[in-house]
Amino acid sequence: MKTKYYLLLLLFHGLFFQNIVAQTAKLPTQWTNAAMSATVPFPEYPRPQLVRKDWLCLNGKWDYIGGKNVASALNPAKPINFSNKTEQILVPYCPESVLSGIERNQEINMWYRRTFEIPVAWKGKQVIINFDAVDHDATVFVNGAKAGSHAGGYSSFHINITSLLKAGTNTIVVAAHDPNDGRTPSGKNGPRGDYTFTSGIWQSVWLEPVGEHYIRNIRLLPDLANNRLELSVDGDNAQVKAIAMEGSSVVSSITGGTGTKLYLPIKEPKLWSPDNPFLYDLRITLSDSKGHITDEISSYFGMRDIKPGKLNGVNRPLLNNKFVMQVGLLDQGYWPDGVLTAPTEAALKFDIEFTKKAGFNLIRKHMKTEPKRFYYWADKLGLLVWQDMPAIWYQHEDTANARSTYRKELVAIMDDLYNSPSIITWVPFNENWGAFDVKEMTDWVKQLDPSRLVNGNSGFNNNPGYQKAEGDPGNGDFVDTHIYVGPYGASEPDDKRAASLGEFGGVGLFVRGHMWPVENNAYAYEPTKDRLTDRYILLMDQVEQLMRYKGLSVAIYTQTTDVEHEVNGMLTYDREVEKMNMKMVKDVNEAIIKAGNELNK
Repeated sequence: MKTKYYLLLLLFHGLFFQNIVAQTAKLPTQWTNAAMSATVPFPEYPRPQLVRKDWLCLNGKWDYIGGKNVASALNPAKPINFSNKTEQILVPYCPESVLSGIERNQEINMWYRRTFEIPVAWKGKQVIINFDAVDHDATVFVNGAKAGSHAGGYSSFHINITSLLKAGTNTIVVAAHDPNDGRTPSGKNGPRGDYTFTSGIWQSVWLEPVGEHYIRNIRLLPDLANNRLELSVDGDNAQVKAIAMEGSSVVSSITGGTGTKLYLPIKEPKLWSPDNPFLYDLRITLSDSKGHITDEISSYFGMRDIKPGKLNGVNRPLLNNKFVMQVGLLDQGYWPDGVLTAPTEAALKFDIEFTKKAGFNLIRKHMKTEPKRFYYWADKLGLLVWQDMPAIWYQHEDTANARSTYRKELVAIMDDLYNSPSIITWVPFNENWGAFDVKEMTDWVKQLDPSRLVNGNSGFNNNPGYQKAEGDPGNGDFVDTHIYVGPYGASEPDDKRAASLGEFGGVGLFVRGHMWPVENNAYAYEPTKDRLTDRYILLMDQVEQLMRYKGLSVAIYTQTTDVEHEVNGMLTYDREVEKMNMKMVKDVNEAIIKAGNELNK
């Protein structure tokens, strides 16, 4: 009896200790407790450019079973049986994160379950379930029947589940499979990445009711040359009415059909830029043949133009027909408590506000995507965005599948984020990671979206040691090098492309009590905040010289925050400590942007 008692005591002690560890952050942020205690994390409407009034957030506690030895979650035919011993996971935080309540690495097979009831007011409506990101293969079951599936860790998807619903309580099961084998786009979140992985559900899950005929998607393209907005509405064959608004005043309206290009006149448009991020409101309705409104959404758009051009004989990117020196931060979007998922909306917004406050006008979103609300805040607060495509790692293995998967998921990401005015540049490859057919891919991305710039292989001068470098594609809109510490040695413009310094800096500072508990490193170091600030100012003074006399048009400093072992951020990883004098940082950044503006005179 005594032996049995001690075994039970040890088992209880082990389970209790495991639970405590899973709920104790190695490095908490100011938002950690709020996220852990939230009944419904991220209650904000997830899709700001296609908003409906009615919706139901499914974030929160779900039943969870995961692990390498659990039944395969790769395209299963039916859901597994959940026992009484299931854990609970806090969605939308990945199981690797402390916020999820699981905090285990490389689950591979992940099974989620929760129940919900359809609001009475939705009677007679179709019901769509939306997933903003699940890594990597997701299969969805409703009341035991398969509803649909999706592959791709960085793009959203939706499924019409109306036919599978019943009165009262409904049950949804999500099977997510993520081998982290480098054969799908994963970026830093792959087998050769430096940081904690993210798997499974890692962005919001939500329901919305729609009519029989509804707006599936919209596509917005500002056309400054003709003072108009090009608009396409994806929906059943129906009548579309679109109204552009400035506050409560109607700017213009247009009617037409779905599936065709409509043009909203914008007379004397107020241009969107980092200095003046003006956004127009947009209302779109769908009507049947009798004139009855079957769907109504609200949105917004910014009137801006980005294109290559010459200034004083030098190739430079032109924003609204003027050169704006792009002074930016490499933004990896990692969190010590949520990994790839910010703990709260306030946290998501914080990094953008900090970047803006520090005098930068650009972020390079590195090797990941963010929830659409991140781009909304970039649009609203006024930050230019370079959007990276997360890399594959083994592009030369099983090329028919790996490369086609990359192309398919690149298109999905571009479609997902197309309407955001802040995004001005696509970056398909970084430092040759997973790079293939770079010249052809660069042209292909430009053909997919000729309204934006393309940086085909940012930092083509760097390369992983395990593969042959693809190098400079010779096309696209930028000749781009990464120089650490730099900036001298940066690329210069050629006869077709502008010059960009896609990464530089990376100078570190140790801040005790605010570092990830591993051996920390950087490209170079300074001992104090004052010394690091002085070093940054010197680097930026050199950037200004390169802009004035060597044709440099973009400089992206590494990086916004420390990330796990890297201590070269402007902020510590927990976002608690500013590692430089931000007033001095802002002053030098704004001085360089101002000097760039003066080149237009």
